[in-house]
Amino acid sequence: MLIESLIPLLSLIALEVILGIDNIIFISILADKLPESQRAKLRYWGIGLAMVMRLALLGVISWILKLDQTLFKVVNIEITGKGLILIFGGLFLIYKSTKEIYHKTEDKNEDELGNSKEHTFSKLLTQVIVLDLVFSVDSIITAVGMVQELWVMYTAVVVTVLIMLAAAKPISSFISQHPSFKVLALCFLMIIGVSLLAEGFHFEIPKGYIYFSMAFSFLVDVIQMKTAKK
Repeated sequence: MLIESLIPLLSLIALEVILGIDNIIFISILADKLPESQRAKLRYWGIGLAMVMRLALLGVISWILKLDQTLFKVVNIEITGKGLILIFGGLFLIYKSTKEIYHKTEDKNEDELGNSKEHTFSKLLTQVIVLDLVFSVDSIITAVGMVQELWVMYTAVVVTVLIMLAAAKPISSFISQHPSFKVLALCFLMIIGVSLLAEGFHFEIPKGYIYFSMAFSFLVDVIQMKTAKK
């Protein structure tokens, strides 16, 4: 019985970690706008709230399943509660990534941007919470489709968050130290935003294609960085 549950548990943890990378990248980019003393705090709060949301959503699993029911139609496309959340989250992610890329390409003064009222801890945490909610709903519905036992879902969420907490600082430091990777990470977030938007309208882009293209782009950037050093 334990062995039979172990395989779905490991599979779910692996899937949750992959989905969690998007969350870590987003939090890392936002944390970079804060003073050094507050960055770790934003990362821990953001990832911690993601765990709380997912555990809370598991507690109302029957309500979550109702999000897949059709609310209304737009040009013969059925819009569900989950779809609305994904559409909103996708648009928000596209807006944020596009805005950040614009600042990078226009060579805006990063210190000036970081000191603006827009980048206070509370406002950045609010943005993290919005994305936490979107990713949490998507994650829980995906988990329900994979396993039936609630304890497996709870365990997967807790283990995944612990892995995310351990990986958050190294990923954040890497992105901060390499400006070219920050732009690449923002492009990744834009792709994820487009994917969420498409999924909200029931046009699902295979996740394997998305993550393969992201991995390939990352590899190309690493090779380019090594070549530039030589």
